[in-house]
Amino acid sequence: MTTRLPLPPSLYADTAVAPVATPPLDVDKNVSVAIVGGGYTGLSTALHLAEQGVEALVLEAQEPGWGASGNNGGHTNPGLKHDPDQIEADFGPELGRRMIEFAYGTTNFTHDLIRRYQIPCEARQNGTLRAAYHEASTAAIEKTAQQCIRRGMPVKYLNRAQLREMTGTDRYVGAMLDTRGGDLHPLSYARGLARAAISAGAKVHGETPALSLRREGSRWRIETPRAVVHADKVLLATNGFTDDLWPALRRTIVPVFSSIAATAPLSDAVARSIMPTRPVLYESGHITVYYRIDQQNRLLMGGRGPMRWIKSPYDVAYLMRYAERLWPQLKGVAWTHGWNSRLAITADHYPHVHEPAESVLISLGCNGRGVALATAMGAQLARRLIGGATVEIDMPITGIKPIPLHAFWPVGVTTAVIAGRVRDRLGI
Repeated sequence: MTTRLPLPPSLYADTAVAPVATPPLDVDKNVSVAIVGGGYTGLSTALHLAEQGVEALVLEAQEPGWGASGNNGGHTNPGLKHDPDQIEADFGPELGRRMIEFAYGTTNFTHDLIRRYQIPCEARQNGTLRAAYHEASTAAIEKTAQQCIRRGMPVKYLNRAQLREMTGTDRYVGAMLDTRGGDLHPLSYARGLARAAISAGAKVHGETPALSLRREGSRWRIETPRAVVHADKVLLATNGFTDDLWPALRRTIVPVFSSIAATAPLSDAVARSIMPTRPVLYESGHITVYYRIDQQNRLLMGGRGPMRWIKSPYDVAYLMRYAERLWPQLKGVAWTHGWNSRLAITADHYPHVHEPAESVLISLGCNGRGVALATAMGAQLARRLIGGATVEIDMPITGIKPIPLHAFWPVGVTTAVIAGRVRDRLGI
């Protein structure tokens, strides 16, 4: 039997809407599509399958949203890690164009879905700022903005004076504002997605890890602690918690912890002095810091932290110090929560979709853009699962390629974080 783990001790766990019932699977099932992983990717795919009358069953080791889906920064950011011109260079003009249109449309897709299902998750679409505090990054951001504007996107470049007005700090030299970005309460959203999928006809089972997966005749057999699932098709959507269910898959991603510290609710005056129009912001640097003010006036600061689970804002005290550097008026403010979870980073920083066997689809590696990207991927994956290998989707389907020397990733990540912080301080 599996042991249910409590949610990470986050602000979200204390304030989320109530979860929908997702009892452990305790009877054998025959389904059209079995989905392993109850985060945004798995839940969105189940919802979009169910909307089209396809029987979908989600197997989640803990509860929906337990991982990074319920514990991220809450930003809905459009786009991919790479610039549009780079995407077209990497994948050609036809697929590259589709990838750009898809990726930069994920936030509108997500907020439309939230409105359609009336998901209570504090969703707002007040824009995303990608900001730079030294000249090298500023030039890169201006280049990205120009590429987006050339393609007709609702993007503009902001100078230092405009940023001071939007953020209340002199830290930033330049930034790109994409008005399609926004924020939400991640755990409430995950629970709302689960509720929507179930209402559409999908089955979602928590405390039900997939222990083994193998072909049995023309179908797939998945062993769980209490029951067996037979499925025509399978989707693996385990992201930063990918294990050895499929050979070599775990070695294609680096599971990196991302941490968040949150304040108590700020006074209206202090909150207005920081982010009066309430966009979200992430910094363009070797080590990203990201933040937002939520609907209760709490400041949520995120960034890299220890490569282990944390339970207190003092485990990421550098985020608290940095916030006070940006806004000295925060000195003496109470910090109430600190938490983290694992997300998946790929070597090329693109999302990875694999089809390693007939009727098996894999999707993982959102590289920090998972809220909107994973949600929109659900519709893409559902289309492929229904139509089969002849149906094109707007992301490349690639082979599984393990990362060399993967066993040393904890040392590599720690070294990269230290080096990145030094380079950011030096402005190189």
